[in-house]
Parts: sequence; C-alpha cells; structure tokens
Amino acid sequence: MNNEVDSNGRIFAGLRILAILMFVVLPATAANAADRPNVVFLLADDLGSRDIGCYGGPVKTPTLDRLAAGGARFTDFHAASSICTPSRASILTGRNNLRAGLYFVINENGMPPELNFPVHNAHLLEREVTLAEILKDEGYATAHFGKWHLGVTSNGRVKPPPDKHGFDYWFGTENSVHLNQNKEIINFVRNGTRIGTMQGTACQLVVDDAISWLDNERDPDEPFFMNIWFHEPHAPLHAPAEIVSQYGALDDLAAMYSGAIDNTDRAITRLLAKLEEIDAPENTIIIYASDHGSYRQERNGDLRGKKGSHYEGGTRSPGIFYWPGTIPAGHVEAEPSSLVDLVPTVCGLLGIDKPKDVFLDGSDLAPLLTGGGNTFTRHQPLFWILPSMAPAVKIRDGNYTMLGYQDYELPRDREGMTKLFNQIRELVPDFGPEYGDKGILNSRMTSGTFPVREAEWLRLEYLGLLSFRESWIPIIKAGGYKDFELYDLSTDPNQQHDIAAEQPEVLDRLKKTFLEINASVMADAPDWE
Repeated sequence: MNNEVDSNGRIFAGLRILAILMFVVLPATAANAADRPNVVFLLADDLGSRDIGCYGGPVKTPTLDRLAAGGARFTDFHAASSICTPSRASILTGRNNLRAGLYFVINENGMPPELNFPVHNAHLLEREVTLAEILKDEGYATAHFGKWHLGVTSNGRVKPPPDKHGFDYWFGTENSVHLNQNKEIINFVRNGTRIGTMQGTACQLVVDDAISWLDNERDPDEPFFMNIWFHEPHAPLHAPAEIVSQYGALDDLAAMYSGAIDNTDRAITRLLAKLEEIDAPENTIIIYASDHGSYRQERNGDLRGKKGSHYEGGTRSPGIFYWPGTIPAGHVEAEPSSLVDLVPTVCGLLGIDKPKDVFLDGSDLAPLLTGGGNTFTRHQPLFWILPSMAPAVKIRDGNYTMLGYQDYELPRDREGMTKLFNQIRELVPDFGPEYGDKGILNSRMTSGTFPVREAEWLRLEYLGLLSFRESWIPIIKAGGYKDFELYDLSTDPNQQHDIAAEQPEVLDRLKKTFLEINASVMADAPDWE
C-alpha cells in the first residue's frame, strides 16, 4: 500500500513539474520567436551593378544609398545566375538552379501556337526547401510580393504558386507585368485570384500591397519575412513622366530605364517608413540586390558581358545588407559573394539551423557582416551553370575565374533566328537612334518590346526559336565542356586577357574542381521530359 501511494505521489509530482515546465517554456519559446528580427529581401529585375547612386551609378537612389551607408555594401557581389528564373530558384533555396529544377527562363503563357513556343513542364521543385519554409517553421509570418517567375501556368499545366513554397500570403505576377493600351497593369494576382485592371506603376503597387499586409494581414506578435521582388527596370518600362524627365526625353529608353529605378527607390522609401513605424530599425534585417546584370551594357560599368552572359557584367549585382546594431554601418566588403549565399546567411544571422539533409551550394556570410571576417570560410567555390548559353559555365576561386563552353551542339534553328534578326534590323531605324546599335537591338530582342506590331511579332517568333527545349536535357546531362578561359580579376577585371595558356596549373585545378561540382549538380537535376 505504501509503495502504491509512493508511486502515485511520484507520478503526480512529475505531472506538476511538467505543468510548470510547460507554463515556463512555452511562453519563452513564443517570446524568442517574437524577439527575432524581421527579414525583408528586396530584389530588382535587370538592374546593373553600376545603376544606383552608392555604386557610382547615374540614378538618384537616396534610400538605397542610406541603407548601404548604414550597413554593409559588397563590392564583388553576384547574382545566382545571369538570367531571371534560375537566379530566383537559387535565391530561395541556396542551391544551384539546376538542382532546384530550373535550366532556363520559364516562358510566358498564352503564346499563339504558330510562334513555336515550347510548353515548359519546369518549375521550382516542391521537394526544395525554401527560405520561406525555413522561416515559417521558426514562427515567422511569410509573404511574397511582386514578380514570381518560378512556375508559369500554361496550356492547362498548373505550376506550384508561392503558397506551395512556404508563403502564407502572395501578391504579384507570374512573370513580367502586362500593360493594356492605357498603360494599366492587367495581370496581378492575389492569393490565386486575378485582380483585374490596376492603375499605377508596378513597384508602387507592390509596396502598396506590402504596406496593406503589414497593417491588416500579419499577426503583430509574429516576426515576418517579406520577399519583395520588383519588376523594375525590366521591360516594359513604366514610370511617371515627372521622374523620367529628370533623366532625358520621355521617349528615351535610357531615361525610362533610369526613371523606373528612381521610382522603385521612392517606393522603397514608403516601405521603410512603414517598417520603422511598426518596429525599431534594429529589429529588421533588410537585404537588397538584383537578379542579374543589366541588359544595358553601360549600366554594368566597364565589365565585360551583360544579362545572359557569364562574364562579370552578366552576374555582378549590388549587394546591401542592413541591420542596425548588428551589422556595422559603413562596412565595405570585398569578399566575392552571391545570392546563392542568401539562405545560409539569413540562417546564420538569425542563429537558426540550416535545413537538415539538404546540400547548400551557398555559404554563410554572417561572419563577414557581423565583424568575424577572419572566421568566414567558403565550403566550395562559387559557380554558375546555364547549359544553353555561351560560355555555359563559370567558377570563381579567389581572384581567378574560369569559364567554359559546351562540347555539344543544341539543335536550335540558328538559320531561322538569323533571318528573323535581320528582318527586324531592317525595321528598327524608324524606332529611334538607339535601336541602330546592334548590341542594344540584340538586348531588346529578349528584354523588351518593339513599338510596331510587325517587328514585335517577328521578335516573338525569334524568342520561340531561342527558347529552351526540355527535350535537350539528355544532351546536356551527357555533355561536357571545352575551350576554357581563365582570368585574374585582380589585374584584369574587364576580362580582356585570357591567361589559360599562361597559368595551366590554375586552369587544371579549377577544371578539376568544377567538373566534380558539375557531376553532383547533374545527378540532382531533373529530366522534365
């Protein structure tokens, strides 16, 4: 009998202790989540590394300049890819775009069948662990605003929207903005429901919705992650005339481009005012970058290459990290870094675990940002793979960068592409003097529209022939690389002097390292066919 009483007493005592622990521990866990800083990631589209003021650019961006002065500004920062969709896949996952399922840009939907546009199965794989999912598991409210471009619904094929990748709320477009004849935006979607015609510019509408979410949707007791992917300065260019006129004529493409960037900075000003209204700046991490280099060569500084290229101009981006009280103000960081580092870096800054059983290609930049620079290590070199571009691959190690070309031929209709390009060249002199430049015309073929229907139809035909075919994937997986180039960026930042023949040991070392990484990536990459 005594033993029975003693046993029951121990049980009841144990239950009392458990109840006390639950009372103490559970509120503490909630408090820890609430005390974590908010995270706001701002991404520009098609912005060059020398566009904004604090990077020596011609556009007035006082708010972005303030963030750079109050935090860390990277001088050798890179996008995760030189084109849109692959870059965004790596941003959210910390993994190379091929591992995440994206070989190239996912096409717009609704193209007429005679344009020969391929229908893509590809999208951001649902098996991938995104930054939104990581933070949601840590008690964060999550919201995506702006361009998505990681799963475009087409021909009845529904791709996973942002809510399938960890976002509680989303507002934006599948790809670029679509304008009607009145310059109204017609393709915004909120949580899966199409909104209809909206007046205003994309960046201001995106910030309007972000502010509305902060005011009306989020739980004020939860930290939040806002993923804001602006459309600007990607074409179609759209900014208020009073802003464009500060940079040139209203029909000048360079002025329109600058005006779109300026307008985005003004939208960010409104967003920051709201963020500072609801919480102290010390409680919010803000990160700003571009998804790749500009299609305007002059906006990438003197660097070789532009959007779509693996030369420096195609991947260099602004890189600004702002967290007052933790990231020292005025820090200028020269360590080569990339947006593939975003996931591990946010985890490092927040002191949370990286996703388990997931190989990350990016590294944690937190030691560089918080004053522990001598403890930073990169577990593998930065690298880029775009199988249908030339050069197709790049690897960066210290001051050296190596590029390589495919040793296979993809079955594109190059003769048809050349014919269409030449037909458009005959039409463009009437569009304005800027189109007479072959380089700018080439950029407009993939990153803009033409003001005459005949030329625009030809451009879309050209894009249909250029577009990635998922039937090429077996060729890519079986292929290799050749014609490697090597550059020392410390002495030749513009990549004018290939030193592959002069530095064979460095070349062999980088080739060996890259081919090992490439084998790992190709083993992970899906065959969408």
